[in-house]
Amino acid sequence: MPESASVTDFHHAFTNGHGSAARTTLLMLHGTGGDEHDLVPLARALLPGAAILAPRGRVLENGMSRFFRRLREGVFDEEDLRVRTAELADWVRAALAAYDLDPDGLVAVGFSNGANIAASLHLLEPRLLPASVLIRAMVPLQPSTPPELHGVATFLAGGRLDPMIPAVETERLATMLASYGADVTTHWEPGGHGLAAGDVAAAQSWLSRRAPRG
Repeated sequence: MPESASVTDFHHAFTNGHGSAARTTLLMLHGTGGDEHDLVPLARALLPGAAILAPRGRVLENGMSRFFRRLREGVFDEEDLRVRTAELADWVRAALAAYDLDPDGLVAVGFSNGANIAASLHLLEPRLLPASVLIRAMVPLQPSTPPELHGVATFLAGGRLDPMIPAVETERLATMLASYGADVTTHWEPGGHGLAAGDVAAAQSWLSRRAPRG
C-alpha cells in the first residue's frame, strides 16, 4: 500500500459492527449518482450488526458520482478503471487498518457501477476481497494476468429484462469469475436494472451462510 493512502482519501461513511456479525465488514459501493449514504440501509437489511464501510466514488459524470469513467453506456474507460481500481484498493486497505477491521471478514456489496468496480477489484486485486455481492454487474475488463480466486465467494444478481446490463453480460461475468476459481452463485429477477426485493432476500440468505460470526 502506498504511504500516501489514507482513510481520508475518499468521502465515506463508517459504522462499527456489533453482536454476532461484528467480524463482517460490508464495503458498500453505490451506483451512478449515489453517495456514501445511499446503500447504508441496504447494508443494515442484508446483515444486521455488520460493520459498514461506504466510500463515495471520486469521478463525476454530469455531476453524478461514479467509481470510474465510461466512454458511453456499457463502454468503460479501461485505463481509468485500472487506475481507479488500484486507488480504491489502497483506500480499502488504509480503512481496514484505520478502523481495526478484520480483512478476512470483508464483503463488497456493489450495485451497478459499484458492482462493476467490485468485479474489477476481484480481477485486478484478487487478494483483497474474500467475498462479494454484485447486483447488476457485467465484465468490467479482461485482466492481463489471470487472477487466483480460489476461496473467493461471489453472489451475482441479474435482471432478465435489464436494458442497461443484458443477462448475457452478467452470465459472462459469472463464467469468468468461476474460471479463475471463484465459488459463484447466481440469482435472477424477472425485471430490469433496479434493485428488487427478491435480490435483497436472496443476498440476505447467501450472506447468512457465508459471513464469519463471533
